[in-house]
Amino acid sequence: MPETLEATEAQESAQPVAAQPAPGKAEKPRSLWNDAWHDLRRNPLFLISAVLIVVLLTMALFPGLFTSASPRYADLAKHYLQQPNWGHLFAEDWFGYDGQGRSIYARVIYGARASIMVGVIVTLAVTITGGIVGMLAGYFGGWVDTLLSRLTDVFFGVPFILGAMVVLTSFTERSIWVVIGSIAFLGWTQIARVARGSVITIKQADYVQAAKALGASTSRILLKHILPNAVAPVIVVATIALGGYIATEATLSFLGIGLAEPAVSWGVDISSGAEQLRNAPFVLIIPSVMVSITVLAFIMLGDAVRNALDPKLR
Repeated sequence: MPETLEATEAQESAQPVAAQPAPGKAEKPRSLWNDAWHDLRRNPLFLISAVLIVVLLTMALFPGLFTSASPRYADLAKHYLQQPNWGHLFAEDWFGYDGQGRSIYARVIYGARASIMVGVIVTLAVTITGGIVGMLAGYFGGWVDTLLSRLTDVFFGVPFILGAMVVLTSFTERSIWVVIGSIAFLGWTQIARVARGSVITIKQADYVQAAKALGASTSRILLKHILPNAVAPVIVVATIALGGYIATEATLSFLGIGLAEPAVSWGVDISSGAEQLRNAPFVLIIPSVMVSITVLAFIMLGDAVRNALDPKLR
């Protein structure tokens, strides 16, 4: 029996001891944003849309990297409705020339700046405006909620395109900032509704009630507890809406109410290309495809962000 006990003890001492985690190196729990980024990096939809958006933003910020041609240079006698030359990749005549003898490729590259600028600035403006309105309405409730909600309903009841047309027609000169202001003036209502619903849900949480019980100020509760937890659905809606604002600018320019010559944008080119639809459809199709690709890229990005931030969709 003693020999058996000694053999057992020898076997146990020979077995490797499981490694214990070093003190202070315990894995920290990941936050919602860390989990979302972890999922996004493995989502092909996000990767494709992110690459497209990076290329489009580079075109808007640094068009000289893609072409040395001027989007306003016209040679009507030489290049009137000249067909695309697909053999010359990224050349001035790659997409052909429009009815004024201007390079469509150069106008597509430089047109990204105005179109994307409208989409990004309008998105920032409506996100800030709608986020503030929705946060105040959802947190305070009562007459504040009633007043802000009815104000939101009034703006929401105005048809978006029709309202933007009415606003734009009141200006004699429709610059890019006038177009941005008219779209942002009517586009904040959806963000406000989403923010209001999110804040109403979050303000009932235990950590918000604990902050109130400890005497935290209203501004501290809104900025430190409500805003970080309510911003996720707002970001999703804003990302998807960005592509819609780019399409809105193109629609208004096509109708002759948005940007106009000598501005260079995809909407302006679509408007001028419609006149040549029978003779040279490529003048209309190419800028239209660019608008479609841009809108699709931002919608795909919004869908990927939504799937990553919504636990129910994982």
